[in-house]
Amino acid sequence: MQKRKAYRTAILGILIAIIFVQSMVPFLGYIPTGFINITIIHITVIVAAIVLGPKSGAIVGLVWGIGTVIRAFTSPTSIIDTTVFTNPVVAVLPRICVGLIAGFIYLWFKKHTSKKILGMAIAAGVGSLVNTVLVLGLMRLMYANTMAQAYATQTDLLNKVLLVIVGTNGIPEMIVAIIVAPAISTAIFKTNRFLDN
Repeated sequence: MQKRKAYRTAILGILIAIIFVQSMVPFLGYIPTGFINITIIHITVIVAAIVLGPKSGAIVGLVWGIGTVIRAFTSPTSIIDTTVFTNPVVAVLPRICVGLIAGFIYLWFKKHTSKKILGMAIAAGVGSLVNTVLVLGLMRLMYANTMAQAYATQTDLLNKVLLVIVGTNGIPEMIVAIIVAPAISTAIFKTNRFLDN
């Protein structure tokens, strides 16, 4: 039992370290495009949620959120970073939700079905979508005027711009998560006897 707990803590520590590096270094967790960043860092949070559970997923998501705030202050990579992502409601809350929701979805599949890979894929897809929808939704709700100026559009046309972002960024992010997160999670489960698959 002690070995299992220590092992899980070690994996959590490794994932937290990875997420912090991804948060700080462009192209490891974010691909800057000038207007908004394409995110790949959420995959690490989803893997943590699947492999270690919702609580650990939320912790890794929290670290991601804190890293997002620090990066927005120290080295912004888009024109709205310093205004939007210095706010913990936008930068932190959605990241925590990614870990919680992805973790609970996988747990449900694990307990009620034998289709664990499908559960991982759905957890990854929903987790990715949660991040996209919550971040853009909160940005729209709290920073409509700032975003309209940043995207050189009128406030009433902002919803169309956000839908384009969902299509060009959110959907590819979700597809990558559905493919990559189950592959990494399965590999971790196979090589670690102290984890419950």
